[in-house]
Amino acid sequence: MSRKKIEQQVRRHAGELIQEKGYASPVDLLVKMERLNLKQVKDWRLKKIPYLEKVMNGNLGKLNHTLHTLKKFAKEHDLKPSVTVYHSWGKGPTQNLRFSKSGDRYMEELYSNHYIHKTRKKE
Repeated sequence: MSRKKIEQQVRRHAGELIQEKGYASPVDLLVKMERLNLKQVKDWRLKKIPYLEKVMNGNLGKLNHTLHTLKKFAKEHDLKPSVTVYHSWGKGPTQNLRFSKSGDRYMEELYSNHYIHKTRKKE
C-alpha cells in the first residue's frame, strides 16, 4: 500500500473514530485499517503476545507512517493528545503492556496517545 493510500485511510478512519467515540486511538485505528484484529488485541491484553507489533499486518515502516499521519491529523483537527497507559488483563499481577519490540519511549508514546476531540461532551 502506498503512503498516499495509508494517509487517506488514516484520515477516513480517524474521522469515523472521532464521530463514534469522541477520540481516536492508534489501536482502534489499526483495527479499523485491518492491521490488527480484535482477537490479537485481546490476546495482547491477556499477556499472550509480548508486544503488539509482533502480530500487526504490514511492515514497521508503514506502521510508523500510519502513526505519524494520525499525529498530524490530530494536530490539524486540534485534537488533544492524551497518553493512555495500557494495563494487562486476566490473572496474575497487572503489568504495563508494550507496543513495540524495542520498547523505545517515543514509539511507545506514539502508540499510546489517544487524540481527544476537545468540544465533544461525554454522553
